Amino acid sequence: MEATTKKMKPVTVFVGSARKKGATAAAARKFLDNLQSFGDVQGEIVFLGEYNLGLCRGCKVCFVRGEERCPLRGDRDALIEKMMASDGVVFASPNYSFQVSAIMKAFLDRLGFLFHRPRFHGKTFTAIVSQGFYRGGKIVKYLEFVGLGLGFNVVKGSCVPGLEPMAEKDKVKTDKAISRQSRRFHERMLKPAYPVPSLMQLMMFRGGRNSSKLLAGDDNRDHVYYRDQGWFDSDYFYPTRLGPFKKAIGAVLDWMTTRAAKKRNEELALQPAAPARVPEMAAGENEDEQHL
Repeated sequence: MEATTKKMKPVTVFVGSARKKGATAAAARKFLDNLQSFGDVQGEIVFLGEYNLGLCRGCKVCFVRGEERCPLRGDRDALIEKMMASDGVVFASPNYSFQVSAIMKAFLDRLGFLFHRPRFHGKTFTAIVSQGFYRGGKIVKYLEFVGLGLGFNVVKGSCVPGLEPMAEKDKVKTDKAISRQSRRFHERMLKPAYPVPSLMQLMMFRGGRNSSKLLAGDDNRDHVYYRDQGWFDSDYFYPTRLGPFKKAIGAVLDWMTTRAAKKRNEELALQPAAPARVPEMAAGENEDEQHL
């Protein structure tokens, strides 16, 4: 009998530090080493500083007309492709000025349209933050919420010491934290990919769904995306069975967001008409394309 080949699970760690030998990179490598010791994981570390991201201009072209019209171009899509090709994704950042690093924040801003149109359902996510003294736990929670907004199954992250040189007790603390986190991550990857959503996830879905349905039209990419995915008529982003309580909560959320949208539309109808604003053109577009 021929031996069966074990299917490997690709996991990608996106590191928001330019220091390849710093505490954040070391924690990322330790995390992947632990995961790969289970025998069914193939890991990759991506240093965001090596990619052309640019800074989001807030033009909203990606929201309204589609991400392919973004004037920045750059390497955003290549990074998204890596995320799509992974079964597991990790965001790792040092604590800079009590928040993620500038490189990591630039990356997250370039993913802004994906919070409107999430597409990473069924994939596992976690976060690693290295810090010197204070507030790293808050950053971990922020990144966990980011993962939730992108559609991932989120595993509790870790905040590890980042002082250099690292004391022996801090090395032990880091090893223990990363070991527990990698074990949680692997266990989540082995569970069903599409769990019953939490109340928070249900609220996020219903809010986004109803806003896209009632406040936008067929010329708006959010509206079209939700419509084409069949989400206007579904209980959640993917087929799932909601209990009576969550079905009732969903109905209340639908009523609340519908009422709020109607009220907003009525208020807008009473305001003087504002000059039409066309989102900024992307590089390479001409005036004819802009008004299609």
